[in-house]
Amino acid sequence: MTRTQELIDISERRSAHNYHPLPVVIHEAHGAWVTDVEGNRYLDFLSGYSSLNFGHGNEKIIEAAQKQLQNLTLTSRAFYHDQFAQFCAGLGDLTGKDMILPMNTGAEAVETAIKVARKWGYQVKGVAPDRANIIVMEDNFHGRTTTIISFSTDPDAHDDFGPYTPGFKIVKYGSAEAIREAIDADTVAVLVEPIQGEAGVLVPPDGYLRQVREICTAENVLMIADEIQSGLGRTGKTFACDHENVVPDVYIMGKALGGGVVPVSAIAANQDVLGVIQPGQHGSTFGGNPLACAVGNAVIDLLNTGEFQARATRLGDLMHARLNELVGHGVVTVRGRGLWAGVDIDPSLASGREVSKALLALGVLAKDTHGSTVRLAPPIVISEEDLMWALDRLAEAIESFR
Repeated sequence: MTRTQELIDISERRSAHNYHPLPVVIHEAHGAWVTDVEGNRYLDFLSGYSSLNFGHGNEKIIEAAQKQLQNLTLTSRAFYHDQFAQFCAGLGDLTGKDMILPMNTGAEAVETAIKVARKWGYQVKGVAPDRANIIVMEDNFHGRTTTIISFSTDPDAHDDFGPYTPGFKIVKYGSAEAIREAIDADTVAVLVEPIQGEAGVLVPPDGYLRQVREICTAENVLMIADEIQSGLGRTGKTFACDHENVVPDVYIMGKALGGGVVPVSAIAANQDVLGVIQPGQHGSTFGGNPLACAVGNAVIDLLNTGEFQARATRLGDLMHARLNELVGHGVVTVRGRGLWAGVDIDPSLASGREVSKALLALGVLAKDTHGSTVRLAPPIVISEEDLMWALDRLAEAIESFR
């Protein structure tokens, strides 16, 4: 038995089956490349669902983490620490917002935004107690807590986990009119992914986000943008909302904010929104811890250069041009923006998982979603040569089923 199979067998026996990994056991990584326990190398074309936008082992991020590990890792928010002010100010400047509320995981940040929106609705908008509702989208993915899955339309995420949390209205993604029709006097927020990642990298129609912004402003409703996967350089802008020059009332961030080193998430909003939270009303022992803030500060510094946004734009144009050449040759549709794509495989040819396994055999790591779609999200640090090599491997994998 190989070391790979031994470790997979133990994992399958001793861990809950909440994931269905591809049969590879990764041992180390650098940049856009990973190496498994057998010494085989693979090009990472998933980036931890955008957590690794800056690549594996980014020198500046690792240096910041190592330095902080020697000094201080945790205080809890019972005390201030010397990385916290810089993190809040830096992330506030990056988002153009007054205030930051740091957490750990993306789902925690979404829960935080939901709580803040409800409290704002009661204290500022004047909604009657326990009547606040939030408009959400079909095919959304915001995490897997009990509240969040209550408004999921994915049966795997939703079914058999009730009773469900009330207070949400589900409307069609990409339809501003559906939002307009759903809003009532008790609506406190519209929660939207600027691009729906888990659903298959679904990009809404041009102008949709601007219309959502206009509706929210007119109706005195908070626009909350979940930029956990789409933000921090992935689409060629700091935030996907930037493509339409839209500024939401609340940004939700995670994944890449931790540089692939530690879980770091946060929401950003102005004082008139985040100011409703008072001591004791929301928190986290590890949220905003010194190590997380040091890593976050390094990530913010990288984004402030603009280098990664420009690189994602340039390489993304190359990637989409190559992918579009595959349409009609085993590929039905390609969607996405920047270094992010959803590739719909002809279902009569192969499933997304089958193509992902074929890619694995050719030295590329990618992941399927919703049956026939393969998601591609290489680290922004990837070289042009490696990018095109991996896309040629995708063409080769698809051709193997024809």
